[in-house]
Amino acid sequence: MSTMIVFPQLSEEGIRRIREAAPEVTVVIADQSEDLAADLKSADIICGWKGEAEKACEAEDTSIKWVQAWGAGIDRMPLALMSRRGIALTTASGVHPHPVSETALAMILAFGRKLHISIRNQAERHWENPGGLTEIYGKTMGIVGVGAIGEELARMAKALGMTTLGVRRSAAPVDTIDRMYGLDDLDTVLAESDVVVAIMPLTDESHHMFGREQFARMKETAIFINVSRGATVDTDALVDALRSGVIAGAGLDVFEQEPLPAEHPLWTLSNVIMTPHNGGVTDRYEERVLDIFLANLATYLKEGKPSINLVDTERQY
Repeated sequence: MSTMIVFPQLSEEGIRRIREAAPEVTVVIADQSEDLAADLKSADIICGWKGEAEKACEAEDTSIKWVQAWGAGIDRMPLALMSRRGIALTTASGVHPHPVSETALAMILAFGRKLHISIRNQAERHWENPGGLTEIYGKTMGIVGVGAIGEELARMAKALGMTTLGVRRSAAPVDTIDRMYGLDDLDTVLAESDVVVAIMPLTDESHHMFGREQFARMKETAIFINVSRGATVDTDALVDALRSGVIAGAGLDVFEQEPLPAEHPLWTLSNVIMTPHNGGVTDRYEERVLDIFLANLATYLKEGKPSINLVDTERQY
């Protein structure tokens, strides 16, 4: 009989769905375990991730065979260790297209209509037209890292009259992207885009993908949006680009250091909109991630291995 350890806080409905889908599996909710270390030792399925799970994976006699991450990002997980242990890793990719796309689009619209400035003026009861208002209709959006989120964001952008450019390793075409490019053509996309949106996973290759050279290739009127991972951007280079007018503004949901220190200069820049890494949060998160997990669980119980969002640990996504 399989034993599953569930780390996230789940609603009663979520727990019911798991137990109803797999009555033959012993389900242990981590926060309710009387001896989590012992339960982890006997578990072969981990749903979610915490430090205790990593320690269990490190054990030479670990029984863990599959980890279902509760999010899409895996850059903080011990991929090499999992590969050595033969532990399958799957992500919750597919949960985030709607909320993350809406977060990025909200930032873009706010910059166009200068809502971030008006909100600050409102807090100070200060009546002033911020000036420089524009519209996104007819503008070009460059999406770097076209996956499920990028495709959904492009669909929204097209509905608002934007031209869409995309960058991904394969350069394979996408219906909602007007022109697709490979990584070697990133500079072309940066130069043509009025808005650049970063949505790629953090890997060795994408670390600091956006630095001084990349910002210098963008338009002075361009807005940069990062809803990927903080370390995909050289923060010092971004701050310099924003201060010097190399680019017009940045919408940031992720940062190299989180929480962002109170003394960090990003807090004081008027051409920055920030959210606290909550771009993927939605009241439908549990429902969607359980849809993925339960489909994977059915395959695992039947075939011994999950199939949806299976991570290639060498490629790091």
